Amino acid sequence: MAEIVIMGAGLAGAIMAYEMKDQMRPEDNLTVVTKDPVYHFVPSNPWVAVGWRTREAIQVDLAPTFARRGINFKPVPVSKVSPQENSIELEDGSKLAYDYLVIATGPELAFDEIEGLGPHGGFTNSICHVDHALKASVTFEEFCKNPKPIIVGAVQGASCFGPAYEFTFILDTELRRRKIRDKVPMTFVTAEPYIGHLGLDGVGDTKGLLESEMREHHIKWMTSTRVKKVEDGKMHVEEVNPDGSVKAASELPFGFSMMLPAFRGIKPLMGIEGLVNPRGFVIVDKHQQNPTFKNVFSVGVCVAIPPMGPTPVACGVPKTGFMIESMVTATALNIGAMLRGQPPKHQGTWNAVCLADFGDSGVAFVAQPQMPPRNVNWASSGKWVHAAKIAFEKYFIRKMRKGESEPFYETAALNMLGISKLKQVVTD
Repeated sequence: MAEIVIMGAGLAGAIMAYEMKDQMRPEDNLTVVTKDPVYHFVPSNPWVAVGWRTREAIQVDLAPTFARRGINFKPVPVSKVSPQENSIELEDGSKLAYDYLVIATGPELAFDEIEGLGPHGGFTNSICHVDHALKASVTFEEFCKNPKPIIVGAVQGASCFGPAYEFTFILDTELRRRKIRDKVPMTFVTAEPYIGHLGLDGVGDTKGLLESEMREHHIKWMTSTRVKKVEDGKMHVEEVNPDGSVKAASELPFGFSMMLPAFRGIKPLMGIEGLVNPRGFVIVDKHQQNPTFKNVFSVGVCVAIPPMGPTPVACGVPKTGFMIESMVTATALNIGAMLRGQPPKHQGTWNAVCLADFGDSGVAFVAQPQMPPRNVNWASSGKWVHAAKIAFEKYFIRKMRKGESEPFYETAALNMLGISKLKQVVTD
């Protein structure tokens, strides 16, 4: 009998639990430990922030779903990880021993690295968590009573750029619906060296597509830009030359702002030599296995991935849903093999499939593999993307509530973004 513990129950952790359950032997035990007993569908947070979704519409109570699948569940935060002792400690004082540990915690949001950034004591909003999105929706409603400039983007060190683009255009759509768009100058501020870089050096013609969309919607942009600090109604930024020197410093006024922060590893992982890098992300090999502690695996945003290459302002590499799902499948198969005395041999495909909603249209792209050079490098735009994103939301939340382990992203990629499947879900 083996004790398998999964830390985290977000996108990576929840689907990890379902797929791991399918690969275990009957005598093995699986326990999920997480600080939040409710799963929230993070891709819907931009819609929550403008009032298009409620918290209840995008959440799943994990306890009954896990119970039906025979998965033990402890909704208690982890306080300490001891890989040398094969155990973790929880904030309630209890301790769990494991034979295999899967770290799927996601990141800690590093708002504190920039003065005045973030929704907790700062002056910018966030859509990284549903609580942040709900707070942003209240701020946005107040903003609409007295419209002023808007700034949206991603700060230096960020590794998640797609939601910033989505939220920019969703705000544009909502402002037009309220007939106050003409009163709101909008600026997109990003660490990326060019629009549509996405931390991936672009996919297909994302540069051309996104620049065209921004021009059409009268959205200005600033690239290779560092945020120095944020004050109430004012953002201090520096545009950076290719050689790293400061090109220009500006003070940008705003009445509403949403800036995605940089990520780092969670505190219980910080400083564990051999397990994490200096930023706190978990080191893994091609099998998602930690090279030092062979019974520890990691999946999702908490995995260490080196950046694409040098950029004037630091940009991280995103971990997209497709990449995360492939990590999960490989990990479940590898632990399943090790339980049966076989070596790990499965690897994630690390491809990217993305549906970026723009409120009433959108951009979709497929990158296989995610990092260039690629075998598939495709991007397209149109109103169909908005419909596909809604259908994807319905499909994925239903999958989570049922506790199913079907790999959606793989199916989507093999079926040209899963349009036939998505249409079926819409009509259900």
